[in-house]
Amino acid sequence: MRRAIPYARVARVPTRVVWDPTRLARDSPAGALAVLGAGVAAAALYVADLADWLGTLLLTLVGAGTAVVLLVGPRWHRAAPRHPWHLLSAASALFLVGILLRPWASGRTGLSVLGADLFTVPAYLIMIIAVGGLLRARGGLQRHALIDGLIVGLGAAVVAVLLLAVPAASVQGRPAMVSALAGTYPIFDVVLLLLLVNLAFTTAARRPSFWLLVGTMTALLAGDLTYAIVGLLTTLPGAPLLDLPFFLAFAMAGAAALHPSVVYLGRAMPPPVQAWSWPRLLLICPALAAPFVLIALLHEPTMVERLVPAVAGAVMVALLLIRAVSAVQGYATAQRRYEHHATHDPLTGLPNRLALARKVSRLLGGTPAGRAGIWVFFLDLDGFKLVNDSWGHDTGDRVIVEVGRRLRALVPAAATVARVGGDEFVIVLGAAREEATALAERILASFAVPLQVRGVDVVVNTSVGLAGYKAGASGDEPSRPGDGASPTGLPTAATAAQHAAAPVTAESLLRDADVAMYHAKAEGPGKWALFDTSMRDRVRDRVEIEFALRHALAREQLHLVYQPIVELTGGRLVGAEALIRWDHPARGAVSPIDFISIAEDTGLIAEIGGWVLDESLRQFAAWRSEGVVDERFWLSVNVSPRQLRDAALPATLAEALRRYDLPAGVVVLEITESVMVDASVVTEEVLGGLRRMGVRVVVDDFGTGYSALGYLRRHPVTGVKVDRAFVDGLGGNPEDEEIVRAVVAMSSALRLSVVAEGVETPTQRQVLETLGVLYGQGRLWDGPVRPEVFAERWSGLAV
Repeated sequence: MRRAIPYARVARVPTRVVWDPTRLARDSPAGALAVLGAGVAAAALYVADLADWLGTLLLTLVGAGTAVVLLVGPRWHRAAPRHPWHLLSAASALFLVGILLRPWASGRTGLSVLGADLFTVPAYLIMIIAVGGLLRARGGLQRHALIDGLIVGLGAAVVAVLLLAVPAASVQGRPAMVSALAGTYPIFDVVLLLLLVNLAFTTAARRPSFWLLVGTMTALLAGDLTYAIVGLLTTLPGAPLLDLPFFLAFAMAGAAALHPSVVYLGRAMPPPVQAWSWPRLLLICPALAAPFVLIALLHEPTMVERLVPAVAGAVMVALLLIRAVSAVQGYATAQRRYEHHATHDPLTGLPNRLALARKVSRLLGGTPAGRAGIWVFFLDLDGFKLVNDSWGHDTGDRVIVEVGRRLRALVPAAATVARVGGDEFVIVLGAAREEATALAERILASFAVPLQVRGVDVVVNTSVGLAGYKAGASGDEPSRPGDGASPTGLPTAATAAQHAAAPVTAESLLRDADVAMYHAKAEGPGKWALFDTSMRDRVRDRVEIEFALRHALAREQLHLVYQPIVELTGGRLVGAEALIRWDHPARGAVSPIDFISIAEDTGLIAEIGGWVLDESLRQFAAWRSEGVVDERFWLSVNVSPRQLRDAALPATLAEALRRYDLPAGVVVLEITESVMVDASVVTEEVLGGLRRMGVRVVVDDFGTGYSALGYLRRHPVTGVKVDRAFVDGLGGNPEDEEIVRAVVAMSSALRLSVVAEGVETPTQRQVLETLGVLYGQGRLWDGPVRPEVFAERWSGLAV
């Protein structure tokens, strides 16, 4: 049987920034620069031709070192995939053997003359496979990149075949196999060039390792071209200067493998659009011109020399036409994709706020659905933050996706479901009022069924706000169902006049539905509400309070009052509670009930709570120094849930206690029961830190919320305050008396102090004393008063 749970607690591990020298070394390009510098220095000594043995040694060290670095570098930087680099290492080793054998093989006859080629040819094939592996890791050959690469490759191939391969194969006086291989090496270089061009065309970012790899292949091409040209002109078997490009190729390959950017060579980073940019055109245009230029330059060309550029030119023109058509199609596809991304939520695939506004605007424009009535449902998930905080954001995302699927399956086919925020959804429906309200009921009923996420049933509720609009028939004034409408849903004359001055828009309907949603949420989870203008007035009043509250501290409109806490037996003063008050210059006294919740929702409570804590401790210290209260007197201060989520609260309080020379044991922080129920890891650490300081923690308004024994045992609280709702009925309501008796018994078992709030009559005081309550607070003794009045009335009574 599945277990339905709204959320679960997960452990959080605080992150720490640790100095990691290994990571710093891994991110540094110093190793790549050292390898490149060493290769260039070795190449300079090699070209100097100081001694044959020294040249052979340098060549061996550089080639073998490159093979090792190609293995170690990608592993050190944790590059993936690694197999292309393993293949490049093997190719480097084979190249080295081929270069070392070339002087020996050049003077041989028979098959021995191919001794160097037996290693060099496999090296080229392995290198081609390795670069192809990097290309596959990038996402393979993309259509535009492949066509552009083929155009460049064909142009280079025509040049290589006509100017190098054919002449090299036609050289007389050497074995046919040698001539054939001499003409093959430029083809290998062209294939590598084609792969590198595609590698360049399949990324939006070309980093140092990529350019070093390009330099490697360019050096190989230069070396092969040099040997091919020399082979056409002379029988010189080789010289140190001819091997210089291969020396530089080794150095650049090693630097590419050791540079930190090697990790990006195997990552798929396609450009947003395969455009014909200027760098790309600088490669494509010469390649397109190559066949036609060669036809004009060749003197008395043979049939082969005529046929090769002609066929290549025709193929390139065909590729160019295909590329143009493909580009147009690609841009159209990209435009559709971008349009979809701009108007849809990436997580759920639902329309977003932009698409929703367009839909509502079309309905307002007079579509058939709009004439029936336009209804906007604004949904907000209740308690979704707990799912995110407890299960993690990945599970939260899955919940959002499941909610979207459920809503799509629930609404009519003509309705639109959109996601407009983190846990906010909007439904737009063209329907009559009765259909809209029935859908709201179905939505709430559907959320009574748990969502199945990762094999667990997750229960979330939703609050729904409705706002509607119906254009009057035959050109009548527009109206909003629910906005000043009569019980039948028809508009009043006042409403019609109001809307004549302020036309209904998509944004206004969304705003009104949002206002109605907040009204429903205020009624409790799992409710829906229909918008009316009184809701807007309440929202406007809330906004005005929020704006004024932001300036209240700076303008000294907030002040503290203090209510005494006394022993029930004898009435001795033992403590006081600091309470905040707000005197607004225009509104007068604003009740904490009206502004504390707004301060919590907007985050202002952190600044206000900090001021309350500091100001109350300052006043407390002044009373102690003036002898108004004794050393056993304690001061209670309310702290909000948001303050308890601030890991710096214990340190802040400790600094204030030192500044005012107050012991921690005489400070009591009052928390709500919801703090214990919804406590995060940070909150629990803060409460533990406060208790280790010696500060007492009391649960305020105890009995009105969860009041579970387990919560009191789990958290480091030192006392409870019985809510005035239970004190009011003492002496007349036996149930209230039993509740207080149970609280006292539970607190006694846990060694918690008990304070009764709201004591106003001698009867209540007497019953509380009989039940075992030691302390009381209420108007029976005194109400909340300013600090100077408190000092005047209670000075010297705390003895």
